[in-house]
Amino acid sequence: MKRRLSAVLAVAMAVTMFAAPVSAARPFPSQIALPNGWAPEGITAGNGTTVYVGSLVDGAVLKADVRTGDTSPLVAPAGGPAVGVEFDAAANRLWVAGGPTGEVRVYDASSGEPLQTYTFSPAGFLNDLVVTDSAVYVTDSSFAHLDVIPLGANGALPDPSETAMLPLSGDFELVPGQFNANGIVAARGWLIVVNSFTGKLFRVNPATGVTSEIFLGAGVDVAFGDGLELHGGMLYVVQNQLNRVELFALGPRLAVALRLGILMSNALDVPTTAAWVAGSLYAVNARFGTPVTPDTEYWITRLPAKP
Repeated sequence: MKRRLSAVLAVAMAVTMFAAPVSAARPFPSQIALPNGWAPEGITAGNGTTVYVGSLVDGAVLKADVRTGDTSPLVAPAGGPAVGVEFDAAANRLWVAGGPTGEVRVYDASSGEPLQTYTFSPAGFLNDLVVTDSAVYVTDSSFAHLDVIPLGANGALPDPSETAMLPLSGDFELVPGQFNANGIVAARGWLIVVNSFTGKLFRVNPATGVTSEIFLGAGVDVAFGDGLELHGGMLYVVQNQLNRVELFALGPRLAVALRLGILMSNALDVPTTAAWVAGSLYAVNARFGTPVTPDTEYWITRLPAKP
């Protein structure tokens, strides 16, 4: 009996020793808590399992590890909101759209040190941005143009006087008094922009600003479209007020996008933007309509790659 009891205890201890580290790690949690009162809007994927999340309250940016769920501050408050956030892997920089301030701020992605500020005028609401090999393109939801920051050799930052505006012509239509151009990504030499109010996607020539509506299929739109995320030939469109993300397969020359399905979760509460990391989509919940207080809870939700 003693031998049998000892054997059982030995097995139990071995199982416990083997299982404990796995249980303690809990890798890739389905929900990552952000600091209370953070009020996130933009999220972007960094190196490895890192994401960066900006704050609408004061423009600060934190970094989070989607594997562990740990968060830590990176960019100090800037005196204005951080709306769209974009990681520039080639130069290890973070670009931040400043909403109503008309500013685009640039930081070192490792230290959080400010590198440059670009101020655009006229400016309505600088919403989102994307970095290409030659320039940074920024949407202004109040105007039918993109703000452009040209990059020098090896991605060198230009003088603030070298910025420009690229008028959007062609199919894009501005609806005065509404949020128009919002999320933006670069794909196959083009830009893709969503109009939040009309629920349409557009292919944009980055040299001329000429736009062509992307056909989504009969009866399909991207109403309340906010952030865009590209992974391979797949485009994710975050629909904030609808608490969901639509997934599209992009066709040749971006003329057509086929809807593959919709990603939903009870953990979504007005998601605004999303980032593809480690085989999953991570969406921040802005919780628009919920009063922002120092105690208001915010979080990141992990979604599956496909519906």
